[in-house]
Amino acid sequence: MGVPPASAADRALTRPPRRPLAALAALLALVAVGAAMLVTLATPTPRPTDAPADKFSAGRAYRTVQTVAQRPHPAGSAANDQVREHLVGALRGLGLQTEVQDTVAPEAGQLSGAAGGATVARVRNVVARLPGTASTGRVFLAAHYDSVQTGPGGNDDAAGTATVLEVARALAAGPRLRNDVVFVLTDAEEACLCGAAAFAAGHPLAADGGVVLNLEARGSTGPVIMFETSRDNAGLVAAFGRGAPHPVGTSFAVEIYRALPNDTDFTAFLDHDFVGLNAAYIDGGAIYHTPLDTPAAMDRGSLQMHGDNALGLAREFGRTDLTSLRSGHDATYFPVPGGLVRYPGWMTWPLAALALLGVLALGWQVRRTGRAGTGRLVAGFGLALVPIVAAPLAAQLLWAGITALRPGYAELLDPYRPVWYRLAVVALAAAILLAWYALARRWAGPAALAVGGLGWLALLGVVLAALVPGGAYLATLPALAGALAGLVASRTRIDGPWPVAAVTLAGAVAVVILLPTVVLLFPALGMAMGGVAALFAVLLGLAALPVLDLLHPAAGGQRGLVAARARRLGALPAVAATLAATVFVGVGLAVDRFDADHPVPTHLMYALDADTNQAQWLTREADPQPWTDGYVDGPAALDGFPGLGDPDLRGGPAPAANLPAPTVQVLADTTAGGLRTLRLRLLPQRTVRLATLHVDATTAEVTRAEVAGREVPVGRQPGVAEAKADRWGFGIVFHAPPAEGVEVTLTVRRRAGQVALRAMDASDGLEALPGFRKRPAEVGVVGSHTSEMLAVARTYPF
Repeated sequence: MGVPPASAADRALTRPPRRPLAALAALLALVAVGAAMLVTLATPTPRPTDAPADKFSAGRAYRTVQTVAQRPHPAGSAANDQVREHLVGALRGLGLQTEVQDTVAPEAGQLSGAAGGATVARVRNVVARLPGTASTGRVFLAAHYDSVQTGPGGNDDAAGTATVLEVARALAAGPRLRNDVVFVLTDAEEACLCGAAAFAAGHPLAADGGVVLNLEARGSTGPVIMFETSRDNAGLVAAFGRGAPHPVGTSFAVEIYRALPNDTDFTAFLDHDFVGLNAAYIDGGAIYHTPLDTPAAMDRGSLQMHGDNALGLAREFGRTDLTSLRSGHDATYFPVPGGLVRYPGWMTWPLAALALLGVLALGWQVRRTGRAGTGRLVAGFGLALVPIVAAPLAAQLLWAGITALRPGYAELLDPYRPVWYRLAVVALAAAILLAWYALARRWAGPAALAVGGLGWLALLGVVLAALVPGGAYLATLPALAGALAGLVASRTRIDGPWPVAAVTLAGAVAVVILLPTVVLLFPALGMAMGGVAALFAVLLGLAALPVLDLLHPAAGGQRGLVAARARRLGALPAVAATLAATVFVGVGLAVDRFDADHPVPTHLMYALDADTNQAQWLTREADPQPWTDGYVDGPAALDGFPGLGDPDLRGGPAPAANLPAPTVQVLADTTAGGLRTLRLRLLPQRTVRLATLHVDATTAEVTRAEVAGREVPVGRQPGVAEAKADRWGFGIVFHAPPAEGVEVTLTVRRRAGQVALRAMDASDGLEALPGFRKRPAEVGVVGSHTSEMLAVARTYPF
């Protein structure tokens, strides 16, 4: 198809007489707005240890981080006991009423991956209370003090624990607040959220609910993001905007997190009718749950931001009438320089409709003024879909190629030094957008492409309003601003200053809304989903097309050498962006190499079957790293280890270690009405992190179960045919089992002569095992709850 004759009239929304100067001014304005947004997302300067008593000091809090995160301290360990003793002493030293809630609790929601059974833990929560003067309810500051077994938890969650203590110090030193403030340091969060579940369900201070502020970390740096709220959050968000000195949070993040299967202690509070906010810093995810999560790895600016916000919100909710917080609807909100923009969720649909109508009106105006006919408008709309699809796809292909060069990235949440790769994705998205625009501009015209890009934004706003209402603003507001700017530009002198000012202002709206989204999506989703950030980068570009058009010669009427020169000039931005993407990838590969300080992550476990005295090495790595490959040689057979919970492991033979299996003692055995009741004691014979007990479904069907005197759900039991295919039916997983063991009562309907039970326990650390070869300095441990696990299992027939 040939190119239609170009109109002699300029087909753009603006035609400034001094185009290069207008382009420079507009771009500088957008860069300034972008810089202001980046400053908004930046962390504050850490306050020193001698900061005023009424202020949060990262210096003082960091001392607690160093004490809490000296070494790994999972629930039930001696190291965790020492951490708890320090926390109790620190809170009592502030004059606070402090206690330890020592109980057995199921995981949050009483859901489990224990082969259709139940997960339970012994937990010891540290609880302190600062009474209010005329309390209308309680404000709870919560963080978990246990760590994973693979790392000391310098950030996750020594940061939250230290923040709670420093906030408690500041509040205790100042005038009393109206409302009670309760400080809750939970146990066994990493294992099963059991500490939070125990507090929310059973502690007297939690009986009437309240407002909970949960403090987390999933990395080592970056801004603290308020990423989750309870339902009907308008009142909470208003308080967040007033009370938090650094209110970084978006309703889009809340919507996405609600849809994900991820959980924190906040989940347990929500299960018991609390309201509140959940906050964390999430960048630097490469060290998450690994031995590298040390105090030294912490960005103290992130700690300061955590504390500033937590203290500000504790004071805000501490003086608020808490009975007025439930609003009946969610709010839409996002950060801007100097604060938080928010509006009622009921405005989502009207704004989406207004944006769509505004784009249609702009299209009609563009057609009426002769800047584009119906055919060009339709073509512009269709062509605008190209970068929307191409940029995310290219970003995913780019990361697939990088991962092929660096297979170790597959086991990381994010690279150790991801900035260069993130810049590469943005540059690649820009290159695709700019190349597309340079090619499509000549055929469809600038005005038609601008209307087409805004059309997709408006449509996306409608889709988001239907599916993810809290995220609709991401497309609706840039589309509405662009449509209004276009209408202003089309009704004023095209060669005057107002069209350029109008489209620049609309571009600034897009930068304010979409730039933080791009920046925050990278650490939130990791480079493996960099295509999502690329998509929003393209949406930002589409919203700013009239400004980008200023980089090109005036459209329309060019012929011969002038047209050729215009095409060459128009291609320069795309070439520059492509070159930048290539350079960024090269720099990323050069600087983010695996070494002793940034080791390649590996995953290894050991499983010993005490029935056969056979052992095997196990890994979850689908394509094992060279070090791991020395242990495994193919898919693993795990029929005897249902407590490990992963059917897709690879394995290899291992020498049998001299390790005792857990025992199962019969305390009582009765039969009535065709049902047999076994009261048992599951007793590990060594120091372990967890113990499990599973019932062979071919021998019995479990109808009722109690663990440590607490009834637990048994779930759906497999039938006889199912049991032959999947042998293990009901099971329990008990985290942090006490030295005296765990009492379990099972009521079963027998299917065979004897009831077969499979007992397993698991500890951590492979160094003392026969056949283990020490990792080289550049080989590390992946952040996983099963890394370095040593499991021993035995079958007991009764």
